[in-house]
Amino acid sequence: MDLFVGVTDGSWFRHLAARPDLEEVNFWRPSGKDFKALDTGELFLFKLHHPQNVIVGGGFFARSLILPVALAWDAFGQANGASTLTEVKVRIGQYRHQPIGPLDNPAIGCILLAEPFFFPPEDWIEVPLDFAKNIVQGKTYSTNTEAGKQLYAQVADRLGRARGLAPSTPAIKAVVQGPRYGTPRPVAPRLGQGTFRALVTEAYARRCAITGERTLPVLEAAHIRPYGAGGEHAIGNGLLLRSDLHRLYDGGYITVDPVEHRLLVSRRIREEFENGRHYYALEGQKIAVPQKGFTAPDASNLRYHAEQIYRG
Repeated sequence: MDLFVGVTDGSWFRHLAARPDLEEVNFWRPSGKDFKALDTGELFLFKLHHPQNVIVGGGFFARSLILPVALAWDAFGQANGASTLTEVKVRIGQYRHQPIGPLDNPAIGCILLAEPFFFPPEDWIEVPLDFAKNIVQGKTYSTNTEAGKQLYAQVADRLGRARGLAPSTPAIKAVVQGPRYGTPRPVAPRLGQGTFRALVTEAYARRCAITGERTLPVLEAAHIRPYGAGGEHAIGNGLLLRSDLHRLYDGGYITVDPVEHRLLVSRRIREEFENGRHYYALEGQKIAVPQKGFTAPDASNLRYHAEQIYRG
């Protein structure tokens, strides 16, 4: 199992540490480059800039995406480590040494982290001795090495003391209990709403799964099985839909056939609103398939919506 120690902007960290109940954070990078150092569920740790050579918290890697900054803000809000989108743009401009205009929407690298944690100052961890002062972005450690093993044990110790003996989130629980049960293994973390939205948007290549609409501000990540009914924030429980179709889907006026993956449109649209010609024209439309590397809609979730939500 690997751990990545990422160099963290101090203001980003302080903003998030003041909000300990966050279920996710976006560790963004101004360059718009992808991040491939970790697999899902592995630890991403926050190290303050030199001369503060300490690890102050972390999270569990969910996925790396390159997103327009406006989408990153819409999905994560203050979990981007700032109070406003304007503040994020100012920071991007500072790092790029080029101002970002109020209407500009540059792409940034987004490292999506679930189950974040922030240590109090007395629990900050000194970085390993081989973490050079001139490292700008970060360094990977393996638990197969002595340095990585010690670092993992220190994080587990802090989390155990901070969260108690029975942490409620799966990835943190695995770290706390890991040293008791042998070799550490990554556990898929519990994803938040922002990560769900970002992943579903990318899974469908920023196009409505039904119409192919590409106007990003009107596209929304819909839960197939409602979150309130036990549906997860998972790609297999999501569809990217145009906003009006999202509302109809949540209301049970449209659904997706769980076998043929074709759109079904309820007669109730005509009966209740004396309208709907545009939607009936979409009847039978086959929904798009997620991009390679993303999970397809789960059949049991589609079946739940068709049987429990759809008002056919």
